[in-house]
Formats: sequence, C-alpha cells, structure tokens
Amino acid sequence: MTGTATPTGTRHLDQGIAPDRYARGWHCLGLERRFTDGKPHSVPAFGGKLVVWQDSTGGLNVLDGYCRHMGGDLTQGQVKGDEIACPFHDWRWGGDGKCKQIPYARRVPLRARTQRYATAIRNQQLFIWYDPEGSAADESLLPPELPGLTSGKYTDWVWETEQIEGSNCRELIDNVVDMAHFYYVHLAFPTSFRNVFEGQQATQFMESKGRPDVSGGYGSEEFFLKSEATYYGPSYMINWLWTDYKGFKTEVVLINTHIATGPDSFTLQYGIIVEKPEGMDDETAAFIGQKYADMFGQGFLQDVHIWKNKVPVQNPLLCEEDGPVYQLRRWYEQFYVDVADITPDMTDRFEFEVDTDKANEFWQDEVAANLARKAEEDAAAEAAADNEGADPALMSGT
Repeated sequence: MTGTATPTGTRHLDQGIAPDRYARGWHCLGLERRFTDGKPHSVPAFGGKLVVWQDSTGGLNVLDGYCRHMGGDLTQGQVKGDEIACPFHDWRWGGDGKCKQIPYARRVPLRARTQRYATAIRNQQLFIWYDPEGSAADESLLPPELPGLTSGKYTDWVWETEQIEGSNCRELIDNVVDMAHFYYVHLAFPTSFRNVFEGQQATQFMESKGRPDVSGGYGSEEFFLKSEATYYGPSYMINWLWTDYKGFKTEVVLINTHIATGPDSFTLQYGIIVEKPEGMDDETAAFIGQKYADMFGQGFLQDVHIWKNKVPVQNPLLCEEDGPVYQLRRWYEQFYVDVADITPDMTDRFEFEVDTDKANEFWQDEVAANLARKAEEDAAAEAAADNEGADPALMSGT
C-alpha cells in the first residue's frame, strides 16, 4: 500500500508521480507518406493534439491543433493554398505559426501567432522538435540516416501504431536494461546482454536464442538473434537485428518510437524493413518483411499486456542481474529537466554487462523439465487415443 506505514522489514512500494512535463527532443510522428495527401492530419501529443499538413512546396508543417482565435479544431479544417484554415471562422494559419489571413477582417492582429514545431525528415519519417523551454531545434541531435534506405537495399516500411493507455512511457524505456523479461515475456534465452549510455544515446547489445518448449514471440529452438538497439534521444530507437532461422540469415531494421499523449498514455509506433536477399524478387522480400513485422509486433503486444496490468514502481527492488535500472532512469531524466539542470551523471559514459550464466543454467533446467513433461503428456494422450479405438475383448485379456 503506497503512502502507509508498513511492518518492520516490509518493502514499501512507491508508485511515484508521473512527470508534469514532456520530454525535450526530437519526436517521430510517423511515416512521411502518411501526411502528403493534401489534407490536415491530427496527431495526439503532449496532452493535446497537433495538426500536420503539406503545403504547395511539398513541405510538412506542424502547429498546435487548436486555433488561437476561438479554439476551433484545425485538424477538422481545410488546406487552402499553403495555409491551414480553421473550420470555425476560416482564420488561415501558415507553417511559421503566423495568421496569414482573416477573410472577413480588414487586417490581421499583430499578435496572431500560434505554437509551431520545427520539422525534419529522417529515414522517410517526420520528426518534430519539442522543448518546454522553447529552445531552437538542434538538428545535430537527430537520429542518423539509415544507409542504403533510398537505394533499394531494403523492403518498404511495414508500419504499425498502438495506443497505450494507463502507462507512462518510462515503462517502455525501462526495457532497455531488462535482460530477464526476454525469457519470461518474449520466450527466448538472452545469452549475452550489455548496456552503454553516453550523452543522449542509450544502447542495448543482446544475443538470444529461442526456447524449444514454447511458440510465439521469439520462441523457436532454431531462431537465433543478435541485436543492437540505440535510443537517440528520449523516444526514438533504431534496432539493428541479425537473425538466423534454420540457416536463413536476415538483416532487419526495427524502429521503435513513441510520443506521450498524456501523463499516463502514449502512442507507440514501430516499423520494420528487411534487407532484400540477393536475387529475391520484391514480392517475396515484402512477404518476409511482413512476417518479421508480425513477429516483432507480437513481441510489443506481449509488453503492452504487462504494462496495462502492472503499477509504476519508483523504487524497484532489484537483484544484480536486473541490470542498471536506476542508472538508465538517471540518463532518461536529462530530457525532463531544464538544460541548465542537466548534470554529468545523466550524460557521462556508463557501461554494464549482465552475467547471464546463472540465469541460463536455471532456465535450461526449467525448459528441459517442461519438454519432459510435455513428452509424457503426449505419450499418455497417444496411448489413450489407441485404447479408445481398441477391441474391448483384447483390452480385457479374454
């Protein structure tokens, strides 16, 4: 029970309080192609909504979704020329945040400005810069361009979106250091696990193999995975994945990105591209890409189920093999404080490798017991099926 006295020696569970601000940095709104149809688009974000539209030059513009005149919903308006027009009184807003025209008025008020967001395109995705302090966008902090993306090396993006209610986005970030959940939630043996935090990047290096006693998630005895996953800033991860399934080796790039919609809700998006095997036609490559998207998407849904049924824990009780949870949270805190309040322990290089030997020793024994039990159950079921169809006289021995 949070906030009450507990008996001596009992661990107090502190659920904490969700941050009263949103993370500073670049946030991905989704694939660029989603916003290029000449219509206004609504994106829930930061406790409200944004309006996104393309102007006549092909540029994408992002403003606060509500008109500063009388609060009309700009996402329900129209694109007129280069401006977004409010459906309430037709005030026309430009991508620079200034009101350009009021058709029924002699002049536009000098202070007719609204919140605009700097935009950038990376990896065929639209990004915006958000900072509660109002700083100029820092393009040096954008994630890197994926090499080979525009040269036909990979399949087209398979992109999915999930709305998460009842969880702060820190639940997603905590996964960066969580070695053990890969066995219990994603059904794989993590055989190597290491973290490196430095500056605005946090990386997880992992190798795993599937469990033979289960199916779903990453569970398959013949599935081997090598993963390098890096957060660039507070909300955008590029995950390079090298898979080996029955000798068929594939390079996969997984994008894992989110944007907070409220203190306890966020929009999770993930995208998959797959390196096209040499000589493989585009249709087959796209089919493989969709299969990997389904598999890793199932992994995300396994996490979502956990998030929706757990409580936040500000003071987690940890063992050594749980990894550097507190250090990761300290790294993450840099995005929720003023720039002047960022301290070296939030950004200095930190490395930690989890010893997976003890865990895998226990897990291998558990899996062996599961397989033995299943073999006994299968044998019993087969015997019962044989007996069901046997001659009663033979069964009685007479």
